[in-house]
Amino acid sequence: MQNLVEMRNVTKKFPGVVALKDVNFDIRPGEVHVLLGENGAGKSTLMKILSGAYTPTSGEVIIGGETYDKLTPALSSKLGISIIYQELSVINQLSIQENIFLGKLEEKSVLGIPVVNKAEMLKKTKEYINDIGLDYAPETPVSALRISEKQMVEIAKAVAFNANVIIMDEPTSSLTDEEVNNLFDIIKKLKEEGKGIVYISHKLKEIMQIGDRVSVLKDGAYVGTHDIKDVTIDDLVTMMVGRELENKYQVQKADHQHGGEVVLEVKNLTRKDEYIKDINFVVKKGEILGFSGLVASGRSETMEAIYGAVPIKSGEIILNGKTLKINNTYEALKEGIALVTENRRETGFFHNFSIKENISVAKRLKKAKMSGMWGLIDNKDDVRVAKEQIDAMNVKCASMDQLIVELSGGNQQKVILGKWMASGCKLIIFDEPTKGIDVGTKAEIYKLMRALCDEGIGVIVVSSEMPELLAVCDRILVYYEGKINGEYDIEDATEEKLAYSATVVAE
Repeated sequence: MQNLVEMRNVTKKFPGVVALKDVNFDIRPGEVHVLLGENGAGKSTLMKILSGAYTPTSGEVIIGGETYDKLTPALSSKLGISIIYQELSVINQLSIQENIFLGKLEEKSVLGIPVVNKAEMLKKTKEYINDIGLDYAPETPVSALRISEKQMVEIAKAVAFNANVIIMDEPTSSLTDEEVNNLFDIIKKLKEEGKGIVYISHKLKEIMQIGDRVSVLKDGAYVGTHDIKDVTIDDLVTMMVGRELENKYQVQKADHQHGGEVVLEVKNLTRKDEYIKDINFVVKKGEILGFSGLVASGRSETMEAIYGAVPIKSGEIILNGKTLKINNTYEALKEGIALVTENRRETGFFHNFSIKENISVAKRLKKAKMSGMWGLIDNKDDVRVAKEQIDAMNVKCASMDQLIVELSGGNQQKVILGKWMASGCKLIIFDEPTKGIDVGTKAEIYKLMRALCDEGIGVIVVSSEMPELLAVCDRILVYYEGKINGEYDIEDATEEKLAYSATVVAE
């Protein structure tokens, strides 16, 4: 059986960086081929070459028996290649239907004149969103959807293009368990139709469930390809990092005294929109406090209120004994509150800024006057701070002047953390901190969290990954429908208890 795609000896060089070195990769009909590797290994670069976003320095791509030394996005799409990027590319101002058919409108002939066939697009949109389990009208603006629902629109768009090869880059990073099961059902259906799926994910248990073959890249080089049934998770980790990774999902906790000094106290916090009401909790010195619960249960919504991103109706926020009055995010920054947001592409960094500028911007704003509008730029200090954080966070980059959008997801996350470290924060909130990040970088971030809390900085972790919370936290609060529905010391916490508190109201 002929491969749908073959990529032979593909090399891609950027200024100062060799992103890919003689990589070979192929996709068969009716299979899920997992592409695995640490952040910066070259996975997304390889797929961007296949989708036409990048031109390879050398090598060739064979599609349908034809050989190409380069592709364009239009040609790649025409040849049946569709890609769902890790960072969402939906247009918030358009409806679900308009996003799905963007660039490929259905037409009909009226008196010999081609016009848009709105009725046909409406009919097909209803079919697509019904198939993926998205319970919205086609006319709904995408801006009204949660991140997980926007991801489902991306999947519907790829399915609508009737592609032969669908590339899914971290497709479940923002999905609930139910949505993941829906996606897997869709993938199985696509396999039965003879489609080839390239599946990029750092969730190793997930790829063991859905994958047929797995190829591993390391530092831009091809490591090997295996049938999923012939390898273990430990085998894959060793292939990715080049060694066995000790404590790969468990940070060693120190002997913390939970009865100690309080860093943050939240009293009767209620948002103006009343999405959350009367929330009470404390973050103690020397502990990492975790927040569990379903998507939209109130976890992230509470953090938005603390950070000043949404107005507060009532309640108190007390940081290191000082009662704060926070009306916006700038005031939160001045008070030493940092938020690593769930959606780093939209709210985590400035796309047109360099690494240096992204790291220094928070410190610069904090020192500035008139709500950040007045202040001088100290370029020497910016360079010093950026170098410190790049070294401390082990950011892989060509230089500090490189644009942040050119980095891998894991290295972007390190830059965001460096920004907050440079600002001198007193409380840092991590919202889904390791989404789309490899196991090695996860371990680095976990160790950083522990180091921060050992220094007396308040650390909050919001995560949908229960193993992650159990690995890094000392205490876990569980949300259910806008309220805290359970509290567990780590010694007593289990996945079963967290899941129960997230789905059943406490008596």
